[in-house]
Amino acid sequence: MSRLRLELFAVATLGLAACSAETSPPAPTAPSALKSEAVELREVDETITADAVVEAVRQSTVSAQIAGRVVELRFDVGDYVKQGEVIVRIDERAVAQAAAASQAQVGEASAALTNARAQLERTRALVAQKFLSPAALDKAEADAKAAQAHMTALLAGAGAAQTERSFATLVAPYSGIVSARHVEVGEMATPGKPLMTGFDPGTLRVVATVPQSQIAALQAGARARIEVPSANTWFEAKSVTVVPTADPRTHTTRVRIDLKDDALAKGARGLFPGVFARAHFATGKVTRLMVPREAIVRRSEVTAVYVIDDKGAPQLRQVRLGTAADERAIEVLAGVKPGERVALDPVAAGMVSAKLMQ
Repeated sequence: MSRLRLELFAVATLGLAACSAETSPPAPTAPSALKSEAVELREVDETITADAVVEAVRQSTVSAQIAGRVVELRFDVGDYVKQGEVIVRIDERAVAQAAAASQAQVGEASAALTNARAQLERTRALVAQKFLSPAALDKAEADAKAAQAHMTALLAGAGAAQTERSFATLVAPYSGIVSARHVEVGEMATPGKPLMTGFDPGTLRVVATVPQSQIAALQAGARARIEVPSANTWFEAKSVTVVPTADPRTHTTRVRIDLKDDALAKGARGLFPGVFARAHFATGKVTRLMVPREAIVRRSEVTAVYVIDDKGAPQLRQVRLGTAADERAIEVLAGVKPGERVALDPVAAGMVSAKLMQ
């Protein structure tokens, strides 16, 4: 009997072991390979960074020069307009009537001038034949000169009326983009009232505000690069001009940075007047510890990276960033060491890290 009990107990023990083996959770698998890059010491530009704003060299507001009702608006905000294209039309009936009246007066003066000249010729002939006195000739010459002067004045008035009529059709002074429309069809336009505002996207520049203590370094021939955070782009500067005035309240000086033409052609998307930018003025070379920009994770007030350990597992580590930067990397002051690898896809690294912690 005891032997039978021992056999049953052995069978039960093996069954429980098999069940526990089947229900036990699997061992964590090795994390999948993450794309990473090593943190390295690199020689970068020693820069002076200043906040800046994009502005257009050619930006203008087209205003009305005559009074009248707006009858046509051919373009809207964001439209590209070629030089010479009609953008606004104003009701020209009143100025057209004034031009017609001036032209009629010119016709009347022309007939009077013709008659005065003919009278002058007849008077000369009669004076030569002693039928009229020299005084009559003087009067005929004076009448002809007065008719000529009256004709000249009316021609000028007719030209002014025709010019005023042309003001009813407003054309683009240069090719550009409409940035604002100030009127609607049917509204009354008066002399000086703004109608449309536009700018030339090929003439953009950046204006930075630099402390006076750093102006000397810029005047020594510093190179400049422009960062536009909203567009995530960088532009090369063609020239740097220090405006020879300073703000007595903030003790800062404005610096104009002209962009290269090819840079505008490649990256003008997202670059408009008023856009915030950063100007980086290179004054020398320094060695800095750099980390790829795409590896940076920002969570509230925490800045961190995912560091890949020897087993390939990502670990979130807080870092402190510096000021040196370019389009692909940024300086790190603390948190990582040279040679450590950081994940270039923080989202994927975070998912892998979460799985390993389960």
